[in-house]
Amino acid sequence: MFLNRVLFVGGIIVPQSTSLSVSHFSACHYAASPKRNSPYSSVDSERYSSILKSVMSFRVSSQTPETLQAEDEHVYGPVVKGQMPSQTEMRVPKTIHPFFNSERTLETDEPESGPPSRISLNRGQGRSVPSVTRVLQQTLSSEQIFYLERWKRKMISELGEEGFKEYSQNVFRQGKLFHSALEDILTSGSSWKNRNTSDTPVHPPEVQGYMESIAHILEDVRAVRAIESTVQHSILNYLGIVDCVARYRGVLCVIDWKTSEKPKPFLSNTYDNPVQVAAYAGAINNDENYKYQVENGLIVVAYKDGSPAHAHQLNSELMSEYWKTWLFRLESFTEQRSGQKSSTSSEKKLDV
Repeated sequence: MFLNRVLFVGGIIVPQSTSLSVSHFSACHYAASPKRNSPYSSVDSERYSSILKSVMSFRVSSQTPETLQAEDEHVYGPVVKGQMPSQTEMRVPKTIHPFFNSERTLETDEPESGPPSRISLNRGQGRSVPSVTRVLQQTLSSEQIFYLERWKRKMISELGEEGFKEYSQNVFRQGKLFHSALEDILTSGSSWKNRNTSDTPVHPPEVQGYMESIAHILEDVRAVRAIESTVQHSILNYLGIVDCVARYRGVLCVIDWKTSEKPKPFLSNTYDNPVQVAAYAGAINNDENYKYQVENGLIVVAYKDGSPAHAHQLNSELMSEYWKTWLFRLESFTEQRSGQKSSTSSEKKLDV
Protein backbone atom coordinates (compact mmCIF):
# COMPACT_ATOMS: atom_id res chain seq x y z
CA MET A 1 0.00 0.00 0.00
CA PHE A 2 1.25 3.49 -0.88
CA LEU A 3 0.57 6.58 1.19
CA ASN A 4 0.44 9.99 -0.54
CA ARG A 5 0.24 12.16 2.52
CA VAL A 6 2.01 12.69 5.81
CA LEU A 7 0.92 10.34 8.56
CA PHE A 8 1.65 10.45 12.26
CA VAL A 9 1.94 6.87 13.43
CA GLY A 10 3.16 6.16 16.93
CA GLY A 11 4.85 9.60 17.03
CA ILE A 12 6.76 8.91 13.71
CA ILE A 13 6.32 11.28 10.73
CA VAL A 14 5.95 9.36 7.49
CA PRO A 15 6.67 11.64 4.47
CA GLN A 16 4.75 11.73 1.17
CA SER A 17 5.06 8.91 -1.37
CA THR A 18 6.51 6.54 1.17
CA SER A 19 5.99 2.88 0.51
CA LEU A 20 4.73 1.35 3.67
CA SER A 21 3.14 -1.91 4.64
CA VAL A 22 0.19 -0.95 6.80
CA SER A 23 -0.04 -4.39 8.31
CA HIS A 24 3.19 -3.69 10.19
CA PHE A 25 1.62 -0.89 12.25
CA SER A 26 -0.20 -1.78 15.42
CA ALA A 27 -2.05 1.54 15.08
CA CYS A 28 -3.97 0.27 12.02
CA HIS A 29 -4.70 -3.00 13.76
CA TYR A 30 -5.95 -1.02 16.70
CA ALA A 31 -8.34 0.99 14.45
CA ALA A 32 -9.79 -2.12 12.85
CA SER A 33 -10.23 -4.06 16.03
CA PRO A 34 -13.35 -3.46 18.11
CA LYS A 35 -11.35 -4.20 21.29
CA ARG A 36 -9.06 -1.50 22.69
CA ASN A 37 -5.73 -3.30 22.90
CA SER A 38 -2.57 -1.72 24.29
CA PRO A 39 -0.55 0.06 21.57
CA TYR A 40 2.52 -1.61 23.05
CA SER A 41 1.20 -5.16 22.67
CA SER A 42 3.17 -5.86 19.49
CA VAL A 43 6.43 -4.15 20.59
CA ASP A 44 9.52 -6.32 20.22
CA SER A 45 10.64 -6.01 23.83
CA GLU A 46 13.87 -7.90 23.30
CA ARG A 47 14.88 -5.64 20.42
CA TYR A 48 14.05 -2.42 22.29
CA SER A 49 15.75 -3.70 25.42
CA SER A 50 19.00 -4.03 23.49
CA ILE A 51 18.53 -0.54 22.03
CA LEU A 52 17.94 0.92 25.50
CA LYS A 53 21.06 -0.75 26.82
CA SER A 54 23.14 0.58 23.96
CA VAL A 55 21.84 4.12 24.55
CA MET A 56 22.37 3.96 28.32
CA SER A 57 25.92 2.64 27.94
CA PHE A 58 26.96 5.00 25.13
CA ARG A 59 29.86 7.22 26.16
CA VAL A 60 30.64 10.48 24.38
CA SER A 61 34.21 10.52 25.68
CA SER A 62 36.41 8.88 28.26
CA GLN A 63 35.17 11.47 30.78
CA THR A 64 31.48 10.65 30.32
CA PRO A 65 30.03 8.58 33.20
CA GLU A 66 28.90 5.11 32.24
CA THR A 67 25.43 5.34 33.82
CA LEU A 68 22.84 8.03 34.49
CA GLN A 69 23.30 7.59 38.23
CA ALA A 70 27.05 8.10 37.89
CA GLU A 71 26.42 11.16 35.74
CA ASP A 72 24.03 12.57 38.35
CA GLU A 73 26.59 12.04 41.09
CA HIS A 74 29.28 13.56 38.86
CA VAL A 75 27.23 16.73 38.39
CA TYR A 76 25.48 17.13 41.74
CA GLY A 77 27.58 14.99 44.07
CA PRO A 78 26.51 11.81 45.91
CA VAL A 79 22.95 11.65 47.18
CA VAL A 80 22.63 12.49 50.87
CA LYS A 81 19.51 10.93 52.29
CA GLY A 82 17.94 12.81 55.18
CA GLN A 83 16.63 10.71 58.04
CA MET A 84 12.89 10.90 58.53
CA PRO A 85 11.74 11.97 62.00
CA SER A 86 11.24 8.94 64.18
CA GLN A 87 7.98 8.23 65.98
CA THR A 88 9.62 9.33 69.22
CA GLU A 89 10.23 12.82 67.83
CA MET A 90 6.61 13.16 66.75
CA ARG A 91 5.17 12.46 70.19
CA VAL A 92 3.95 15.28 72.40
CA PRO A 93 5.11 15.83 76.00
CA LYS A 94 2.60 15.47 78.81
CA THR A 95 3.37 18.96 80.10
CA ILE A 96 4.23 21.91 77.86
CA HIS A 97 6.64 24.15 79.72
CA PRO A 98 7.04 27.64 78.21
CA PHE A 99 10.06 28.19 76.00
CA PHE A 100 10.33 31.89 76.89
CA ASN A 101 10.58 33.60 80.23
CA SER A 102 7.55 35.86 80.60
CA GLU A 103 9.48 38.17 82.92
CA ARG A 104 11.93 39.13 80.17
CA THR A 105 11.52 40.86 76.85
CA LEU A 106 13.24 40.16 73.56
CA GLU A 107 16.10 42.51 72.76
CA THR A 108 16.01 44.95 69.89
CA ASP A 109 18.64 44.85 67.16
CA GLU A 110 20.97 47.16 69.06
CA PRO A 111 24.65 46.19 69.24
CA GLU A 112 25.70 44.62 72.52
CA SER A 113 28.84 45.63 74.39
CA GLY A 114 31.15 43.95 76.84
CA PRO A 115 33.04 40.65 76.81
CA PRO A 116 31.07 37.44 76.16
CA SER A 117 29.96 35.33 79.10
CA ARG A 118 31.87 32.18 79.88
CA ILE A 119 30.46 30.43 82.93
CA SER A 120 32.46 27.34 83.88
CA LEU A 121 30.79 24.08 84.75
CA ASN A 122 30.85 23.03 88.38
CA ARG A 123 31.82 19.36 88.15
CA GLY A 124 29.93 18.49 91.31
CA GLN A 125 26.86 20.13 89.84
CA GLY A 126 26.87 17.78 86.86
CA ARG A 127 26.42 14.71 89.07
CA SER A 128 23.00 15.74 90.33
CA VAL A 129 21.75 17.63 87.27
CA PRO A 130 21.67 15.73 83.93
CA SER A 131 23.22 17.33 80.86
CA VAL A 132 21.46 17.86 77.54
CA THR A 133 23.89 15.45 75.87
CA ARG A 134 23.24 12.74 78.43
CA VAL A 135 19.46 13.05 78.11
CA LEU A 136 19.58 12.82 74.32
CA GLN A 137 21.99 9.86 74.37
CA GLN A 138 19.82 7.86 76.74
CA THR A 139 16.54 8.54 74.93
CA LEU A 140 17.55 7.58 71.40
CA SER A 141 14.86 5.87 69.36
CA SER A 142 15.30 2.23 68.35
CA GLU A 143 15.85 3.43 64.78
CA GLN A 144 18.67 5.78 65.83
CA ILE A 145 20.31 3.06 67.92
CA PHE A 146 20.12 0.64 64.99
CA TYR A 147 21.90 3.01 62.60
CA LEU A 148 24.53 4.00 65.16
CA GLU A 149 25.33 0.36 65.94
CA ARG A 150 25.45 -0.51 62.24
CA TRP A 151 27.84 2.39 61.59
CA LYS A 152 30.05 1.33 64.51
CA ARG A 153 30.21 -2.28 63.31
CA LYS A 154 31.09 -1.09 59.80
CA MET A 155 33.90 1.13 61.08
CA ILE A 156 35.32 -1.64 63.29
CA SER A 157 35.26 -4.10 60.40
CA GLU A 158 37.28 -1.62 58.32
CA LEU A 159 39.64 -0.26 60.99
CA GLY A 160 39.68 -2.93 63.68
CA GLU A 161 39.03 -2.34 67.38
CA GLU A 162 42.23 -0.39 67.99
CA GLY A 163 41.90 1.52 64.73
CA PHE A 164 38.34 2.58 65.58
CA LYS A 165 39.46 3.67 69.04
CA GLU A 166 42.24 5.78 67.53
CA TYR A 167 39.80 7.21 64.97
CA SER A 168 37.37 8.25 67.72
CA GLN A 169 40.17 9.89 69.71
CA ASN A 170 41.33 11.84 66.65
CA VAL A 171 37.79 13.07 65.96
CA PHE A 172 37.46 14.22 69.57
CA ARG A 173 40.87 15.94 69.49
CA GLN A 174 40.10 17.73 66.21
CA GLY A 175 36.79 18.89 67.65
CA LYS A 176 38.53 20.41 70.67
CA LEU A 177 41.11 22.13 68.46
CA PHE A 178 38.36 23.46 66.21
CA HIS A 179 36.39 24.94 69.11
CA SER A 180 39.56 26.40 70.60
CA ALA A 181 40.37 28.13 67.30
CA LEU A 182 36.82 29.47 67.13
CA GLU A 183 37.09 30.79 70.66
CA ASP A 184 40.26 32.72 69.75
CA ILE A 185 38.49 34.36 66.81
CA LEU A 186 35.16 35.11 68.49
CA THR A 187 36.69 36.57 71.65
CA SER A 188 39.12 38.82 69.77
CA GLY A 189 36.47 41.54 69.62
CA SER A 190 37.02 42.27 65.92
CA SER A 191 34.78 41.39 63.03
CA TRP A 192 35.97 38.54 60.81
CA LYS A 193 34.90 40.50 57.73
CA ASN A 194 36.98 43.54 58.72
CA ARG A 195 39.95 41.58 60.07
CA ASN A 196 43.53 42.27 59.07
CA THR A 197 44.76 39.14 57.32
CA SER A 198 48.24 39.68 58.75
CA ASP A 199 46.78 39.44 62.26
CA THR A 200 44.86 36.23 61.57
CA PRO A 201 46.02 33.60 64.08
CA VAL A 202 47.79 30.54 62.76
CA HIS A 203 45.81 27.40 63.57
CA PRO A 204 47.01 23.79 63.83
CA PRO A 205 47.08 21.94 60.49
CA GLU A 206 44.27 19.64 61.69
CA VAL A 207 41.78 22.53 61.73
CA GLN A 208 42.92 24.64 58.79
CA GLY A 209 40.33 23.06 56.53
CA TYR A 210 37.54 23.57 59.07
CA MET A 211 38.41 27.24 59.49
CA GLU A 212 38.44 27.74 55.74
CA SER A 213 35.10 25.98 55.58
CA ILE A 214 33.38 28.40 57.99
CA ALA A 215 35.07 31.60 56.77
CA HIS A 216 31.94 32.77 54.92
CA ILE A 217 29.81 32.08 58.02
CA LEU A 218 32.07 34.06 60.35
CA GLU A 219 31.65 37.12 58.13
CA ASP A 220 28.01 37.34 59.29
CA VAL A 221 28.65 36.64 63.00
CA ARG A 222 28.99 39.57 65.41
CA ALA A 223 28.03 40.79 68.90
CA VAL A 224 29.06 37.58 70.66
CA ARG A 225 27.25 37.21 74.00
CA ALA A 226 28.50 33.83 75.26
CA ILE A 227 31.29 31.37 74.44
CA GLU A 228 31.55 27.79 75.82
CA SER A 229 29.31 28.85 78.68
CA THR A 230 27.26 26.71 81.07
CA VAL A 231 23.48 27.17 81.04
CA GLN A 232 20.99 25.63 83.46
CA HIS A 233 17.22 25.36 83.57
CA SER A 234 16.42 25.46 87.27
CA ILE A 235 12.76 24.48 86.88
CA LEU A 236 13.24 21.56 84.45
CA ASN A 237 16.52 20.59 86.14
CA TYR A 238 19.01 20.14 83.31
CA LEU A 239 22.17 21.89 82.14
CA GLY A 240 24.51 22.14 79.17
CA ILE A 241 27.46 24.02 77.72
CA VAL A 242 26.43 26.27 74.84
CA ASP A 243 28.98 26.74 72.05
CA CYS A 244 28.09 30.32 71.23
CA VAL A 245 25.39 32.98 71.50
CA ALA A 246 25.80 35.74 68.93
CA ARG A 247 24.04 37.63 66.19
CA TYR A 248 24.03 35.94 62.79
CA ARG A 249 22.93 38.33 60.06
CA GLY A 250 21.46 40.56 62.73
CA VAL A 251 19.46 37.84 64.52
CA LEU A 252 20.44 36.69 68.03
CA CYS A 253 20.99 32.90 67.88
CA VAL A 254 22.25 29.96 69.86
CA ILE A 255 25.01 28.73 67.54
CA ASP A 256 26.20 25.14 67.54
CA TRP A 257 29.43 24.42 65.63
CA LYS A 258 29.75 20.89 64.24
CA THR A 259 32.36 19.08 62.16
CA SER A 260 31.57 16.35 59.66
CA GLU A 261 33.32 14.16 57.10
CA LYS A 262 30.16 13.86 55.01
CA PRO A 263 28.01 16.64 53.50
CA LYS A 264 24.98 17.61 55.57
CA PRO A 265 23.07 20.00 53.31
CA PHE A 266 19.69 19.43 54.97
CA LEU A 267 18.54 20.06 58.52
CA SER A 268 17.36 16.45 58.75
CA ASN A 269 20.99 15.34 58.28
CA THR A 270 21.88 16.90 61.65
CA TYR A 271 19.76 14.37 63.60
CA ASP A 272 19.32 15.52 67.24
CA ASN A 273 21.31 18.76 66.91
CA PRO A 274 18.20 20.98 66.52
CA VAL A 275 16.75 19.45 69.70
CA GLN A 276 20.03 20.21 71.47
CA VAL A 277 20.00 23.83 70.31
CA ALA A 278 16.39 24.30 71.43
CA ALA A 279 17.26 22.84 74.85
CA TYR A 280 20.15 25.30 75.24
CA ALA A 281 18.00 28.25 74.20
CA GLY A 282 15.24 27.26 76.64
CA ALA A 283 17.81 27.07 79.44
CA ILE A 284 19.27 30.48 78.57
CA ASN A 285 15.79 32.00 78.64
CA ASN A 286 15.33 30.64 82.18
CA ASP A 287 18.87 31.06 83.57
CA GLU A 288 19.34 34.15 85.75
CA ASN A 289 22.94 34.49 84.56
CA TYR A 290 21.66 35.59 81.15
CA LYS A 291 19.53 38.71 81.01
CA TYR A 292 18.26 38.23 77.46
CA GLN A 293 15.96 35.93 75.50
CA VAL A 294 16.94 33.80 72.50
CA GLU A 295 14.33 32.52 70.07
CA ASN A 296 16.47 31.49 67.08
CA GLY A 297 19.16 28.89 66.47
CA LEU A 298 21.94 28.15 63.99
CA ILE A 299 23.71 24.86 63.29
CA VAL A 300 26.96 25.22 61.34
CA VAL A 301 28.50 22.07 59.83
CA ALA A 302 32.18 22.52 58.93
CA TYR A 303 34.16 20.23 56.63
CA LYS A 304 37.81 19.21 56.94
CA ASP A 305 38.49 19.53 53.21
CA GLY A 306 37.61 23.22 53.32
CA SER A 307 34.31 22.88 51.46
CA PRO A 308 31.89 25.72 52.32
CA ALA A 309 30.12 24.93 55.57
CA HIS A 310 26.37 24.43 55.65
CA ALA A 311 24.46 26.81 57.93
CA HIS A 312 21.04 25.60 59.07
CA GLN A 313 18.92 28.37 60.58
CA LEU A 314 16.15 27.64 63.05
CA ASN A 315 13.50 30.33 63.27
CA SER A 316 11.20 30.79 66.26
CA GLU A 317 8.56 28.42 64.85
CA LEU A 318 11.06 25.60 64.34
CA MET A 319 12.61 26.22 67.74
CA SER A 320 9.19 25.91 69.38
CA GLU A 321 8.62 22.54 67.69
CA TYR A 322 12.02 21.20 68.67
CA TRP A 323 11.44 22.51 72.18
CA LYS A 324 8.40 20.20 72.42
CA THR A 325 10.56 17.31 71.24
CA TRP A 326 13.12 18.18 73.91
CA LEU A 327 10.42 18.23 76.61
CA PHE A 328 9.28 14.77 75.53
CA ARG A 329 12.83 13.41 75.58
CA LEU A 330 13.42 14.96 79.01
CA GLU A 331 10.21 13.36 80.31
CA SER A 332 11.30 9.99 78.94
CA PHE A 333 14.69 10.34 80.62
CA THR A 334 13.09 11.27 83.95
CA GLU A 335 10.73 8.29 83.75
CA GLN A 336 13.62 5.96 82.97
CA ARG A 337 15.61 7.24 85.92
CA SER A 338 12.59 6.94 88.23
CA GLY A 339 12.07 3.37 87.08
CA GLN A 340 15.72 2.53 87.74
CA LYS A 341 15.53 4.00 91.24
CA SER A 342 12.36 2.02 91.97
CA SER A 343 13.93 -1.26 90.82
CA THR A 344 17.07 -0.55 92.85
CA SER A 345 15.10 0.15 96.04
CA SER A 346 13.06 -3.02 95.47
CA GLU A 347 16.23 -5.08 95.15
CA LYS A 348 17.57 -3.60 98.41
CA LYS A 349 14.34 -4.54 100.22
CA LEU A 350 14.64 -8.10 98.91
CA ASP A 351 18.25 -8.30 100.14
CA VAL A 352 17.11 -7.22 103.59
